[in-house]
Amino acid sequence: MPTIKPFPNFFAPTNANTLQNIQTVTDYLKKHYGAKCYVVGGAVRDRLLGRECNDYDIECFGISVEDFESAMHYLGAQGVGKSFFVYKYRDIDFSLPRIEKKTGVGHKGFEVSLARDEKEASRRRDFTINTLMYDIENEEIADFWRGLEDLQNKVLRVVDKDSFIEDSLRVLRAMQFAARLGFKVDEATCRLCQSIKLEDLPKERIFKEFEKMFGASYLHYGLYYLFALSIAKKLFNESMDKRTFIGLSRLLQKSKKNFVDKLRPYYFLFICRSYFQTDINEILGRLGAPGSYYKKVANAALPLEVSPSFVATQALKEGIVEYVGNYHPDVIRLAKEMDVWDKPFNRGITPAQLMEEGFSGKALGEELERRTAQTIKELKEK
Repeated sequence: MPTIKPFPNFFAPTNANTLQNIQTVTDYLKKHYGAKCYVVGGAVRDRLLGRECNDYDIECFGISVEDFESAMHYLGAQGVGKSFFVYKYRDIDFSLPRIEKKTGVGHKGFEVSLARDEKEASRRRDFTINTLMYDIENEEIADFWRGLEDLQNKVLRVVDKDSFIEDSLRVLRAMQFAARLGFKVDEATCRLCQSIKLEDLPKERIFKEFEKMFGASYLHYGLYYLFALSIAKKLFNESMDKRTFIGLSRLLQKSKKNFVDKLRPYYFLFICRSYFQTDINEILGRLGAPGSYYKKVANAALPLEVSPSFVATQALKEGIVEYVGNYHPDVIRLAKEMDVWDKPFNRGITPAQLMEEGFSGKALGEELERRTAQTIKELKEK
């Protein structure tokens, strides 16, 4: 029997349109087919943590495949994966409970079939905190796998060892969940993750999980489990001694208060790059990172000593607010003193002024560079 936790205000923060869409489908399924519907997965976890939740997945029990598909077609829902019994109504996923069995290599090598009950359906999930189910009709949480306890203790724990190892992506999910939630991975789960090979993962799937980690609130957790779960070793052939880890971890924690939201995806790699033995371009390549990461992370740098001329050079085209090294206290101070935080550095001359002096074409560009260099040189000499 599951542990039951009443939760009558589960949908209180939910957008009115979203709630209406949920009720339209669940009421119809209950009235015409006697189906029982649950909110499952991350939405339940996040509501219990008091986090914002805009993405609902709903599983429907006690209804046949044929009746479910008939109901979805009647309601105008769109199928997004017939073999997975998933339909999308407006922005909400409705599905039948399923179990998955590994039948081949890679993330598509699974055989899918219907689950018999709630416990069997929830067993396929990765961590106990993601197995929690919200019973919409009875307004209560059903917990079959100690998920409420692990949520309270801030622990990531494997639900089922055999199903977990069938999807190697779950090792990366452990890292990014730890970084996003500030949770610890329990010892048995750590050992299990360390034993799983990652060679079957395509770059696009790897990058999606890393991207979630890069934007997380607890980057030092992400750093720790990047190494503790052997991810860095397997993907980049990287290792890190304890002293280096402690120093880098403290730097990540200290710096995050200065992060600018739109650059948040880039700070982790920018800060860590000088601590890695592998060239940052090679790391980005193995991750399958998009071009913006090369521009923001690989093509930028932070010197040991930050000078006015360095800040001016970084702010020639746009303000320091666009430079990923802008978390550094000296960069912040100088940028504000020089009034280049959110505006370009004043070169002391404009192209229009040079045109008035008779410059044009290639000569104009060369003279602009010369005058700019002179202005920056004068900063060095002050």
